[in-house]
Amino acid sequence: MSENNEILSVGQAAKYLGITVHTLQDWDRKNKFKAHRNPVNNRRFYYKSELDGLLGKTEAHNPKRKIIAYARVSSAGQKDDLKDQMDYLRQFINARGVIADEYIGEIGSGLNYKRPKLLKLIKEVDQNKIACIYVTYQDRFIRFGFDFFKKFCEWHDCKIIVLNHQDTSPDKELVNDLISIIHVFSCRLYGLRRYKNKIKNDLNLKR
Repeated sequence: MSENNEILSVGQAAKYLGITVHTLQDWDRKNKFKAHRNPVNNRRFYYKSELDGLLGKTEAHNPKRKIIAYARVSSAGQKDDLKDQMDYLRQFINARGVIADEYIGEIGSGLNYKRPKLLKLIKEVDQNKIACIYVTYQDRFIRFGFDFFKKFCEWHDCKIIVLNHQDTSPDKELVNDLISIIHVFSCRLYGLRRYKNKIKNDLNLKR
């Protein structure tokens, strides 16, 4: 049995609550705060976890996990698009009676896995501080590898809710990201060709 669920006698419970034994017994008689009874001797006893609940300490043992709304654009010139994402998230969330604890807006490529706010968010997921993340479209969170991050969040009992609002996933951004990918792989292929030619022309290797 954990320390928080330890059993306390009526005297121990009264001391823990900072009240008299008589007051605690009176609460039991008036059904204000019922005691448990030992089936052998019929004496009162209490679980510490229930006393913590009475004292409002439950929140300390199970802190509230945050609800996050996350939005992203690739460049500073898209600040209006970022605002549109935020407005849509706020409208959607509020319409369902949900109150987000934090609205996060970030500027950075969807191919960049080192975005500061994204890394901070993932770290908080890993620390079990996040209950839910709302995004307008999955590539607002990350361009590739979304399924992995979704599974990572599930391992930590956190949900990513994608609203699938396609207007927040501009084609221009996708084209720019694809161009970036082609550029990266073109550079790698060029490097491999240079390396291949260097090996081919290496006299030591020919010997």
